[in-house]
Amino acid sequence: MIALVLGAMAVLLLLGFPLKVPLLVGALLVLLLELPFLAPDALIRQMITGVQPVVLSAVPMFILAADLMSRGRTAQTLLDLVSATLGHLRGGLPITVAVSCALFGAVSGSTQATVVAMGTPLRPRLLEAGYKDAFTLALIVNASDVALLIPPSIGMIVYGVVARTSPAELFIAGIGPGLLILALISLWCYAYTRWQGIAPEPRASWRQRGRALGRAAPALGFPVIIIGGIYTGLFTPTEAASASVLYAAVLELGVYRSLGPRDLAQVALSTGVITAVVFVLVGAGQAFAYAISFAQIPQELIGPLIQAVGDTPQLALLAIAAIYFVGCMFVDPIVVILIFTPILAPLVAAAGLDPVLVGTLAVLQAAIGSATPPFGVDLFTAVAAFRRPYLEVIRGTPPFIAIMLVATGVVILFPQVALFLRDLAFPPAS
Repeated sequence: MIALVLGAMAVLLLLGFPLKVPLLVGALLVLLLELPFLAPDALIRQMITGVQPVVLSAVPMFILAADLMSRGRTAQTLLDLVSATLGHLRGGLPITVAVSCALFGAVSGSTQATVVAMGTPLRPRLLEAGYKDAFTLALIVNASDVALLIPPSIGMIVYGVVARTSPAELFIAGIGPGLLILALISLWCYAYTRWQGIAPEPRASWRQRGRALGRAAPALGFPVIIIGGIYTGLFTPTEAASASVLYAAVLELGVYRSLGPRDLAQVALSTGVITAVVFVLVGAGQAFAYAISFAQIPQELIGPLIQAVGDTPQLALLAIAAIYFVGCMFVDPIVVILIFTPILAPLVAAAGLDPVLVGTLAVLQAAIGSATPPFGVDLFTAVAAFRRPYLEVIRGTPPFIAIMLVATGVVILFPQVALFLRDLAFPPAS
């Protein structure tokens, strides 16, 4: 039965059906084959239940804030600041790209918005400086994926809902791995620049740096609002999302004056469409998780793995990371989180793992998968945004995938990379 369900889902995916269809068909097959005593409308009730958690209301808020900033001047001001500060260093221009993507990701929470908003102005500058397009495209795509780890992160919110884990703790735990990846990418940029013999850009004057800082100062308020508010307990993640929308609107409409009332209608429509897609997937994922859990499928699949891993946390984390990584190579990361999180729950419980650490590791694999062939979503975003062939977009990705895998190994071997800030913000009960 398991092979039939997974086979049917795989066929539907290969035939190009929207991702919600394989999830719902898989759930319906489990219901018909294993749980005939349950009425099919149980799946509808579960879909409604899946989108009811209050914390999910943060998703459209963060999407709306990201859309406001990507259409406004926030991205450009952050780019100018980082360029004035780091552009003169060896490898400074690609490091500027990496840091700018991380900063914009920290205020938008969207990898795809970061690819477009930061990649559009920076790719021509990298090409003019002598960097190969394969390196340039891979850098933009992979640096943008840090947005999945540094709060706000839609992936963290979805994982928290499915695994019943605090999104606030997940937000804080993602900062360490995100900064680690940014540092490793910067080292590769430095090494690649020396290898290619590309000269650094002219040094900006202190006056230019001061002006860049002044223009970007309002945009730097976003991390303060989101991270500082959650860290101090002033905001819940949902309240932080609402505050970020208000701040983005004031910034783009009042301070930068880059958007007008007509733009707000387009932003609202775009946000509504993206939110609908995310919520339908979350509802379908809840229905699928309910069906397979009721039929005891996770226990059948994970039982042998639990026995093989035993009580070794590192082996359990490695197995979890490998499962999420392989899944994200083929399917949208949000769907992988929805499918595998309930399946892997028995393994997490048996190994006594910290659910926040597991969630951080899972979202890290989602970040890798977003930029990993064959079906990484940010790869196709780059293909569409920059109008380059798919093979050219993926040609430069291997070194960056290796960097992400190294970061995964570090988090598995040294969990405090993820948990240190979490434990400071949310001390364990004595």
